[in-house]
Amino acid sequence: MKAFVYVRYKESVLDPQGEAVTRALRGQGYQQVESVRQGKFFELHLRATTRGAAEKLLAEISERVLSNPIIEEFRFELPSDDNKRS
Repeated sequence: MKAFVYVRYKESVLDPQGEAVTRALRGQGYQQVESVRQGKFFELHLRATTRGAAEKLLAEISERVLSNPIIEEFRFELPSDDNKRS
């Protein structure tokens, strides 16, 4: 079962890399960009018997390993077979 996990700084946490990217984009003429927040993306392949078991496992992995819950937030997706990503 394929899963996607997205991790990013909480809104209340300063994102210096996002600010640097914002400045770089504006410096290259992309004035329409108001702000950028950077994050991390993970693609996992799980052995889980049910969607519920996969969600429980993803929540635990995301909170304990992939993110720092003090300064980061996460979300995950379990795409259905009808909606596969490449």
